[in-house]
Amino acid sequence: MERLPSLLRRHIAAIRALAVLTLVMGGLYPLVVTGLAQVAFPGQADGSPIGNAGSALIGQSFTGKNGVPVARYFQSRPSAAGAGYDPVASGASNLGPESVVDRLPDPHGADEAARAGKRSLLTQVCARSKAVGELEGVSGARPYCTADGVGAVLKVFPAVGTPRRVVSVNQACPATPFIPVYRGVKVECGRPGEDYSAGRTVPVRGNARAVVPPDAVTASGSGLDPHISVAYAELQAPRVARERGLDVRRVRELIGEHTTGRVLGFMGEPGVNVLELNLALDRER
Repeated sequence: MERLPSLLRRHIAAIRALAVLTLVMGGLYPLVVTGLAQVAFPGQADGSPIGNAGSALIGQSFTGKNGVPVARYFQSRPSAAGAGYDPVASGASNLGPESVVDRLPDPHGADEAARAGKRSLLTQVCARSKAVGELEGVSGARPYCTADGVGAVLKVFPAVGTPRRVVSVNQACPATPFIPVYRGVKVECGRPGEDYSAGRTVPVRGNARAVVPPDAVTASGSGLDPHISVAYAELQAPRVARERGLDVRRVRELIGEHTTGRVLGFMGEPGVNVLELNLALDRER
């Protein structure tokens, strides 16, 4: 070895180091860690499966083929992961509080995106709240939302000074604007394809009090959250009890049995695992 050129010796040493590290870090270490996990935490190591129904760590939708919620099951929160709860597409919508103006669908648009339009985060929240309210038999109204389930947002022209034109930009014509007049100016409905970017954006809060909990209308950061809030579970309890012919008190008992506490006793809020709760309901009847 000492007679080999120094450059060649360095290459041989590097290859040896690569082989040893590959064996240790790519083979022995994963085997040891996997073995210890299987012994100490077998359930978690295998992905916390719940029979053949799914995982306690990943949420799922309880809807029919047409996307309509199955009324006998508790519903999960919305998901922005792929088509919904897709582990390989985990993520959020990346829409923030300033996403309040829709791009209205334009049947005469130049491309598919223009023809499809795009709903703002506010309108998504409003539409979900309206749908949940209808499903649960409660008011789906909430601040900054119109009665027809879109963001209550005006565009005022000019952006500075006395208004001369006002448009309810998220309500496509021929919809009736959620308020008829703004500062003495008649409010118009929104026209697809028209550019309203020069106007001043004015969200209108209204007097609505939200009954539908926030987690029923917003997705989690991962899009995979298997839990809902206790408030959302309680909202759904009467509907699930009615559909299954159960006493609502029994359904609420099951909610309590499948509610997890705060992390370390003080972080976050209690949550209800939807899959576990629905499986427990199936065992009841």
